[in-house]
Parts: sequence; structure tokens; C-alpha cells
Amino acid sequence: MKRSVRERRPPLRLTVKDYRELRREVLRRDNWRCQDCGALRHLEVHHIDPRSKLGNDDESNLITLCSDCHRIRHCLRSHVTRT
Repeated sequence: MKRSVRERRPPLRLTVKDYRELRREVLRRDNWRCQDCGALRHLEVHHIDPRSKLGNDDESNLITLCSDCHRIRHCLRSHVTRT
């Protein structure tokens, strides 16, 4: 029985300066609002596919969340991976 092995590729990681610029672009794209609750304060940029799972620093893998929704997303991810 042949197992499918996911090919590992090096993740796209940007320099600090380039990531800062990309972060601003994602915030602008998302109209400076949390994409879960609509909040306008305490905004952070979240990796949909985490870096630890080969998620890239790419606009298509980033979403704007407020700090509360960001924390919830990470708690949900931790709970799902533990179960």
C-alpha cells in the first residue's frame, strides 16, 4: 500500500520590512475591520494556514482579526488538533 507523502516546500517568509508592508496591505484590503466581528480596534493579521504548517507570508493566507477573535481562532485550532 503506497502512502501519499506531502511534499515539503520551504515556506515563503518575508523580511521584517516586507512583512510590515504586506500587513498594511492586508489591513487596507480588509477595510481596517476584523473579518469575524467587524471591530475597528486592536487589529492583528492572522495566518489562515499557520507558518508551523508551511503557511506562507502571502496575502491570500492572511486575514485581519481583532485581538479577541485572533485569540479565539488560536484556541479553536489548539482544541481541534488535540481532539
